[in-house]
Amino acid sequence: MKINGPNQFNFNPYKKPYHKQMDVKQEMKNDQIEISNRAKQLQQEEKPSPQRAEKVERLKEVVASGEYEINYEKTAQKMLDFWRGK
Repeated sequence: MKINGPNQFNFNPYKKPYHKQMDVKQEMKNDQIEISNRAKQLQQEEKPSPQRAEKVERLKEVVASGEYEINYEKTAQKMLDFWRGK
């Protein structure tokens, strides 16, 4: 028995989805990121000032040597002020 009809040449129903998948893979692009000049300026501005860096270094040294003393009353008052919205 021989069947003749439309679309008899290269008829493979499994081949078509594979070609669609290959086309989608070829169209995919890599992710890219661009940082604006303004964002770069903001990053530069976030660097600490020399005075602040010096203060931080002094605090690190005092803490490392064990000489740093905590004022518990002042700390508690600041916490209360923060939570009260002052």
